[in-house]
Formats: sequence, structure tokens, C-alpha cells
Amino acid sequence: MAEVTVKELAGVIGTDTKKLISQLNEAGVKVTKADDIVTDEQKGLLLGFLKKNHGEVENSEPKRITLKRKQKSTLKISGSHGKNKTVNVEVRKKRTYVKRSDLVAQEQDERDRIDEIKATELAAIKAVEDKTAAEEAAVEASKVAKLAAEAEAAEKTDDKAAEKADEQAANTVDADAEAKRTSEAADAAKEAEKAVIAKELATKAAANAQADASADKAKAEDKTENTTNDSRRKKKKKGRRQGNELHSPRPAKRRGRVKPTATPSALQHEFSKPTERVIKDVAIPETITIGELASKMSVKAGEVIKIMMGMGVMATINQVIDQETATLVVEEMGHKAIVADRADIERAVLNEALERSESVDSVHRAPVVTIMGHVDHGKTSLLDYIRKATVASGEAGGITQHIGAYHVTTKNGAITFLDTPGHAAFTAMRARGASATDIVILVVAADDGVMPQTIEAIAHSKAAGVPMIIAVNKMDKENADPDRVKNELSTHDVMPEDWGGEYQFVHVSAQTGEGVEELLDAITLQAELLELTAKVDCHAEGVVIEARLDRGRGPIATVLIKSGTLKRGDILLAGEYYGRVRSMMNENGIDQPTAGPAIPVEILGLSGVPKAGDEAAVVSDERKAREVANYRHNRERDLKLAHQQKTKLENMFATMEAGDISTLNLVVKADVQGSVEALIESLTKLSNDEVQVKIVSSGVGGIAETDANLAAASNAIIIGFNVRADASARKAIDNQGLELHYYSIIYDVVDEVKASLTGMLAPEFRQEIVGLAEVRDVFKSPKLGAIAGCMVTEGNVKRNNPIRVLRENIVIYEGELESLRRFKEDVNDVRNGMECGIGVKNYNDVRVGDQIEVFEIIEVKRSL
Repeated sequence: MAEVTVKELAGVIGTDTKKLISQLNEAGVKVTKADDIVTDEQKGLLLGFLKKNHGEVENSEPKRITLKRKQKSTLKISGSHGKNKTVNVEVRKKRTYVKRSDLVAQEQDERDRIDEIKATELAAIKAVEDKTAAEEAAVEASKVAKLAAEAEAAEKTDDKAAEKADEQAANTVDADAEAKRTSEAADAAKEAEKAVIAKELATKAAANAQADASADKAKAEDKTENTTNDSRRKKKKKGRRQGNELHSPRPAKRRGRVKPTATPSALQHEFSKPTERVIKDVAIPETITIGELASKMSVKAGEVIKIMMGMGVMATINQVIDQETATLVVEEMGHKAIVADRADIERAVLNEALERSESVDSVHRAPVVTIMGHVDHGKTSLLDYIRKATVASGEAGGITQHIGAYHVTTKNGAITFLDTPGHAAFTAMRARGASATDIVILVVAADDGVMPQTIEAIAHSKAAGVPMIIAVNKMDKENADPDRVKNELSTHDVMPEDWGGEYQFVHVSAQTGEGVEELLDAITLQAELLELTAKVDCHAEGVVIEARLDRGRGPIATVLIKSGTLKRGDILLAGEYYGRVRSMMNENGIDQPTAGPAIPVEILGLSGVPKAGDEAAVVSDERKAREVANYRHNRERDLKLAHQQKTKLENMFATMEAGDISTLNLVVKADVQGSVEALIESLTKLSNDEVQVKIVSSGVGGIAETDANLAAASNAIIIGFNVRADASARKAIDNQGLELHYYSIIYDVVDEVKASLTGMLAPEFRQEIVGLAEVRDVFKSPKLGAIAGCMVTEGNVKRNNPIRVLRENIVIYEGELESLRRFKEDVNDVRNGMECGIGVKNYNDVRVGDQIEVFEIIEVKRSL
């Protein structure tokens, strides 16, 4: 960069112009205004000043440099089939260089530290040597003093020799010199013979003392050297640890310098077999394998298998058993079973959502109203008038087969309506609608009165504890009788307010709109009494009202939000499936960015089609949502497998006793989950002891090739309810000759399946009497035996039909005719009022007055 102004430099380095002028002046560069020129030299002065202020040394060099290098090459390796394969090899090298001056300084510090340690060791050695020399001198002096005392006692006559011996004892520096002086003193005396003996004894004692002193000194030196070496090793090891060396020194035991000692009793592991049986609390989930159950009880899996064999169940170590069976096994083995209701991770996720919503204030929300009643009583038509729409015309057969969720804005406020089917097949859908609602409107036709589904709707409402408003519809008809409706409902504990009860009765007409405003006022009044509130500023929670699979958009779930706010992009967990909300639409197909409490929306983005009635909740972590969804999926699968295993064991002997049962296999595909439930429930109810409906597979969406292959493998009939087969599925169905039936009304499905089951029933065989003949006389025939001459009194007597012989209206023989003649001619039948001769095969005790009854067996088809 060339010369620039102060203002331009401030813009480059990103600082204020006034601040930069102040820093330049402090660095010795005289500038006063923003237009002054700054040279490269002045920039260097400013840089040095700033580094100095920040504690950096000018022109500092890096102390460590790391170099990395990559080298790629290829290798040719011969393969198993003789072909060469080329393998790419990448070699990575990394080398770190340290500044030499730093290494030299570090080595100098290490040498200084070692010299200091050596000086300390030498001082310690010198002190030990001085102490040892003093001790040796003291010991030697005591020995010499003792010998001198003995010499003095032996030679009392020579005082001078004794004095010299005492001097010798006092002087311990040189033992040989002292002995020599003692010998000279003894020669000079020449008068005491015992002085010579004293000299010899003193010389011997001095020699022994010197030898002992030399040996003790050598031992002391060895001991000091060993102590010094051990001290040096300890210090070196300490220094290596301080130097951050990775490898620890070899233990002393391996070097052979320290003898292994016995392990202290406090560190020894002792195990004592328990004297009493340990009873454990065993937590049992909904499904568990034999191996996991044995591990929780701290026993071998073989013992658990043995217990189950004693209970009559054959199992393997990896077999999944249900909670009930596991509880019996645990109690049989003497432990305490604790039933676990939910996985920890699922509980943690749900508790986390609950804790987040507890800190949020509740606000008023719109009521959720469910319209229930018998089929064709005008539920959907009444809702159409409120919505100013025509929904009933769009339903097949004019009946509602789906749960419709609508959010309507009236002059009394917003109301959410749920329209449930009234047909008997939709029991589960009605129960689901009652459990997800605040108020139930029971629609009863004034001309029909109370019907079976009306009674069922009352039971659902009372079971859910939901208040009920009775709408007496079709008041515009001539034969409308609202008092009859009140009388019939009162027998089911539904008393109107004007009769002293608690239920509101509103007379309405879906065609003319009569009473609709009064009905909306009644809903508003009931909602105010309930004081409905919900939390808005938190993660959404709701319930799946309906779900289906769209070929172009994927799984679609209709969710009724109960609390919180659902936003586009939230992670939603619904039953066994999860996903990020990609789109939300209302009942009219209009995109909605958010959805609050009591608002139904269609959601796109789930990983699969959830079950209607599943709880839906927004979670913050997608990983946790996936784990909970997988856990629920595995739990459902394990429960199904465990139930199948249990059913096989329970039904094995029952099936053997009952014999073969005719089974009609079906593959059911429908447009929505609620229709699948209704179809399965209605079709399985058609089963009896002789014929059985088995749903091989069911699901939401179009008929695919996999469904056709499954139907071919199981010899099943494919039923498509408001769905169609794709091209590959149609081709597979044609090639394999499968039966495929399309339906749009549930009545037709039930009727045709019922007809198919009727054809599978074993026919009944009924006996019908076709003729009666009275015996008037008996003839004897040598060839045929007894021949009865008879008069036909009723019907016709036919030759090939079976007969019975009656005597006083009691059957005494049942057989067949051997011959039938009229005037000696064989005939095939004889009419009423004519005579004939009858020969009974293998029976000759026919008497006058007996009756011969002719009958035939007729096959009669049965029906369900």
C-alpha cells in the first residue's frame, strides 16, 4: 500500500479517525487532521507502538514451526481373479522445528539442575563419612583404654610404662606409632618382664581395632553409596516426570532391587457366598427377551427356559415374551415383578414438553364440537348449513365415511366442528371424536326417533364425560314428532331441561335453517360454562383425527391442536412416526403458516401414516423424536409377535378339536386410516365357528405390486376402498389371476363379503317326506321273501328313494326298497290312491297295519 491519508487508513483498519490521529501522535507521528498523509515508515512506527502497548516484542520470531507434507502414490495389487487393482495411497508427514536458542537454554537449565543435585549428594556423603569416622574413633578409644587398664594391673612396678600406655590410649590417630612408643618404653624400663606382655597385648588389640575400624568404614561407605544412588534415581525419576515424559520408569520389582512383599489383608479380595436368598425387584417392560429377563434376575438363561418349560411354554434365549408371561416367570422364581409402563426416553421427551408448557399462561380458546347421531339423520346437512357449504353431496352414497374437521367463524365466535360417521361400522371413529371434543351435539331425526347409533353416541359421550346438546332435526317434515324423541331419550337418562333435566333440546331444520341460531347460542352458552382455556406460546400438542397417504404428496395427517402453536418447520412426533412439518393447510386447502389451539390442520412431512387417535407433540430434538418413534414401532411389533405366539399356543388344541375352518383371506386398502379401521371391524365381525375372515394386510394408499404379490402368496382377495391399483399392480393381478374389487360405500363391501362367506358355509341336508303307504296284506315270495301289499295314502312312492318302516308311529327299520310292482310289473313310482307291492330289502318282519314312509334328502344352502 502506498501513501494514504489518515481517513483512508482508518477505513482500512476499521477504526475511528480521531482515535487513529491520537495513536499516531503517541507513536511520534505528527498529524492533526484526516487529510494528512501517512507514509510507510510512519505506518511501521504505528505498528511498533501498538505491539508494544499489547505486550508483544518487536520483531519477535516464532519459537515453533510445524511443517506438513502429503505425498500421493498408486499401488497395483493382484486381485482374487487374476486382475490387477489400483489402490491410491496417501502418505502424510508432519515435522515440528523448535528454535535452537530455546533448546540450548533448556539444556543449560537441565545441566544446572543436575550440578545442584550432585553438589547436594556430595555434601550428604561427606557428612556421613565424618559421622562414621567419629564413631570409629570413639569405639577404638574405648578398646585401647580397656587394654591399658589390664596392662596397668599386670605391671604395677613400672609407672612410666603405664603412663605411656595411657598416652597411647589417648592418641588414636596412628595405632602402629602408639604401639612402637609403648615398645620403646618397655625396653627402656628393662626391669619389668610383664611390660613385654603388655606390649604384645596392646599391639594385638590395636591391630584388631584397626581392622575392625577399616571394615566398619568400608561398610559405611557402601551404605552411603547405595543411599546416594537411590536418592539420585529418585530425583532423576522426579525430574523425568516434571519433564512430561510419557513412559513411566520400570517398577522396582522388575529390576530385582526390591523383594515382593505379601499383599496386606486389607487389600485382598474376599468373597463370601450369601447365606440367604436374595430377592430382587425386576422391572418388566411390555416386551422382553428371555436373555434380558435372566440378566435382570442374575440367573442363567437356562434356568428361565426350564421354568417356562414347566409352565408349558417352549422358548429360546432370544424369544420375545409379553409382560404377563414375564411376570409369571419372575414370581415363579421367587422375585418381585415391577411392571414398567413406558420407556425412559419416551418419558423424558414428554416430560420435557410438559415442563416447557407449565411456565406459559393460558388464554381463552374456541370450543371443539362433535356432531354425532344415527346415519341419515342430517348431521352433515346441518353442518353444511352452518358452514354454507355442500359436503354431503361429495360423500359416496350421501353418507359420511370420514371424520371431517372444520373451523367456522360465526357471530358468536369461532367454533371447531368434527363431523363423525353414523354407520355402525364407524364405532371407533365416533369414540375417537367424543374423546377429542368439548361439546357433543346429538342429532336425532324428529320422524325416526332414537336409533341404535343414537344410543351408541350417547354412551360414547357419557363415557368421555362431555356435555351434550340434543338437536332435534327435520322439524320441517309433516310427521315430525319432537315429543316422541324426548320420551325415547328419557329412557336412556337424557332428560330435557323443561322436564327438569340438564340437557338442552333445540328444534332445528337443516333444510330451512330453523333453530340454527338457537343451536349456536346453546353452544356458546355451554362453552362459557366450561371456561375453555389453552396455552398458546409453547410447543404444540394435539391428536391425529384422520390420516391418509397421498400419491403425490406423501403421508397426510389431520391434526387437531389442543394446546400450543404449531409452526411450519417444527419437528412433530405422532405415534410411530415423526418428521418436520413442511406444509399446513386448513379444510379448504389454504396454506397456513401457524395453527393455534382448537384449529384442525392437514400436515405434510411425516415419515409415515400415523394411526387415527395417536397423540401428536412437537419436540425440540429430531434425534430424540427418531428414537421415540423407533421405540414405539419396535414395541408395537414385539407386542404383535408376542400376541401371535400366545395365540398359537392357546388355539392349538382348540383348532384340533374344531377341525378345519374355512378362511377367507382379504387384503384391504383404503384412502384414509378411519376407513381401514371401520372395514376391518365390520368384516371381522362376520366370522363364526365355521367360516372366518382373515385380514392378511391392510393399509392406507393405492394398491401396489407388493399388495398383489402378498395376495397371490396367501390366496387372498384384494379390496380397494376409494383407491385404485397402479399399472404394475394391475399387470401382476392379471398375470396371476387375482380377484380385485373396488368399492366406495361400506355397505357394499360388507354385503359382498357376507355373500362370499355364505357360499363357503357347509350346506345343510334336510329330509323331506315324499310318500306314505299303508300295509294291507303280507305275501310270501320264495325269491324276495315278505312282500307287503300296500295302499299309497300320501304323495308318491318312488323306487330309488330311502324308506322307513313305522309301527304305531315308531321307526323300527330304515333302509331302501328292493322291489316296487303294480300288477306283477316293475314300476318306478306309484301315485296317491293306488295299490302296489313293496319288497323291503333285508327286512322280512313286515306286518299288516305298518306304514312305509318314503323320503328324500334335500341340500339346503345356509346363510349368515
